[in-house]
Amino acid sequence: MQFEIVTLFAEMFDSFLRASLLGKAITAGRVEVFFTDPREFATDKHRSVDDAPYGGGAGMVMKAPPLVAAIEHAVAARGPARRVLLAPAGEPFGQVRARAWAELPRVLLVCGRYEGVDERVRALAIDETVSLGDFVLSGGEVAAMAIIE
Repeated sequence: MQFEIVTLFAEMFDSFLRASLLGKAITAGRVEVFFTDPREFATDKHRSVDDAPYGGGAGMVMKAPPLVAAIEHAVAARGPARRVLLAPAGEPFGQVRARAWAELPRVLLVCGRYEGVDERVRALAIDETVSLGDFVLSGGEVAAMAIIE
């Protein structure tokens, strides 16, 4: 099983992926986890990945161009994957979905940040949107860890 994580904060996963049974599964080669940072695909000098939402509103959203480019790069580099956006408004993640994904060779988890993700990302590069529950996290990294676990 391979997991591809699209995140601005890959370092959040360091100790999580070394510990417990998951760390043993990774060491044994049964699970692989790869990371792609959308900042690597930003085109401005500050490597910006956030912008004001189209049409106005509070906060910032993750910009579509670097995020879509990061997803496309991960798929081109390591093969097709089920592309999942982690967001509070998604379908609930549960055991049925976990079993279905466990049968897949690759799952790509997109960790949102800020007030959300530009809607064009969903339209252009996402297969489904999933939530851990009716609460808000500061980003999708904790949700990705729960799903990998």
